[in-house]
Amino acid sequence: MPTLTLLQAVNDGLKTVMRNDPTVLVFGEDVGPKGGVFLATEGLTEEFGVERCFDTPLSEDGIVGAAIGMAMNGLRPVAEIQFQDFIYPAFDQIVSEAAKLRYRSGGQYTAPMVIRTPYGGGIRGGLYHSQSGESYFAHTAGLKVVIPSTPHDAKGLLIASIEDPDPVIFMEPKALYRTLKGEVPEGSYTVELSTLREARAGKDVTVFCYGAMVTVAEKAAEQAATGGIEVAVVDLRTLLPLDEEGVLDAAKRTGRVVVLHEAPRFCGYGAEISALIAEHAIEYMEAPVVRVTGFDTPFPNTLEHNYMPDDRRVLDAIEHVYNF
Repeated sequence: MPTLTLLQAVNDGLKTVMRNDPTVLVFGEDVGPKGGVFLATEGLTEEFGVERCFDTPLSEDGIVGAAIGMAMNGLRPVAEIQFQDFIYPAFDQIVSEAAKLRYRSGGQYTAPMVIRTPYGGGIRGGLYHSQSGESYFAHTAGLKVVIPSTPHDAKGLLIASIEDPDPVIFMEPKALYRTLKGEVPEGSYTVELSTLREARAGKDVTVFCYGAMVTVAEKAAEQAATGGIEVAVVDLRTLLPLDEEGVLDAAKRTGRVVVLHEAPRFCGYGAEISALIAEHAIEYMEAPVVRVTGFDTPFPNTLEHNYMPDDRRVLDAIEHVYNF
């Protein structure tokens, strides 16, 4: 079984599904011969031709609008938005058109399309190349929001997203693109959407996280173990639709919960996890749910290392709920 980076796993997933399904097209800014700004689409134009992997004008609303039209007419488009920070010109197309298509047509039409986009900090990209906007899309019925944290899941979740009958926002943690490696099966396989992954087992505290924060949580859990605290790390993988039953089961097992994400705290995705536990599992809790997040400011450049949650902040939260 080959060992790939997360970026290579995305590329392998695209090639695999394009070989198996001629209706899959890939397009976006610089994704063609150049292979994209991160090289996620490297080699696709060479193998599949410009009809199936091609560059577009610098127009995010045009990219997504074209994808919707293709999806309505029998194709399975995979549109890349070069950085998640640039997705907002296409916001209306995503939340008012793609997400509503099945409902407004009474099921006559669907939008089987994927919007791939790298998100988050960790590469010193500054405020216009480091944002985490997952909560905007998780608030929209009709969309699916998927975030992998391992090379294995990146490929399997991407193939599952492309095969799904509804629009999927597939957000890739760019901080992990080349820093994380793992075994990835050859050929086609899927990881079921809306399922959790227990990245680490533990009986004392549960940390819910996703994307680049999974590795941060695992590092904090290792440090907590030296002090006798066994921490379970749960990778959410799909934010919408969320595996609510899985979240509640994991929370009940320990009675102590930390929620971790790099997006700002106010109205961040962690608030939904906290509310879900408060509404349905409060009698199992031994301590209040604690959130470890980014701050309610624009993403800084020189202070990136202070803004993004690290293992020290997560360990403090783990010890707080454990000793409450």
